[in-house]
Amino acid sequence: MTKEESIEAIVLAKRAKNLTWSEIAEVLDKGTVWVTSACLGMNSMPQPIAEKLCTLLELPSSAIAALAEFPTKSWEASVPQDPLIYRLYEIVGVYGETLKEVIQEEFGDGIMSAIDFSMDVAREENPKGDRVKVTMSGKFLPYSTW
Repeated sequence: MTKEESIEAIVLAKRAKNLTWSEIAEVLDKGTVWVTSACLGMNSMPQPIAEKLCTLLELPSSAIAALAEFPTKSWEASVPQDPLIYRLYEIVGVYGETLKEVIQEEFGDGIMSAIDFSMDVAREENPKGDRVKVTMSGKFLPYSTW
């Protein structure tokens, strides 16, 4: 089974079993964002976790190796069309330089890691309409000189 085939099988099984990503993550004892990302092929999944997922979703054992493969992380270079993804793209476009300035002023010349990284999504109740709270935490990596 290829990584693409395993992604399709996961999404179909999730839908058939009427499970949420949060419910799957709870069974796997991992974070919802990471589990979803790994199930969609953007992270490799350690074999014990892949085995647990395949048992839960009743996937063939050939999916285990596909889930454990190191991913090639790629995405479309064009502007996203999906409204939610576009808004995230817009946030980076509008606030990217600002975040860069604020982070580098606080930490120095460097970057926030997307490898030593975690992210969480939560609902924040608000009388004017519930809000989406995205929390990202990445290790600061200073640029080296040599």
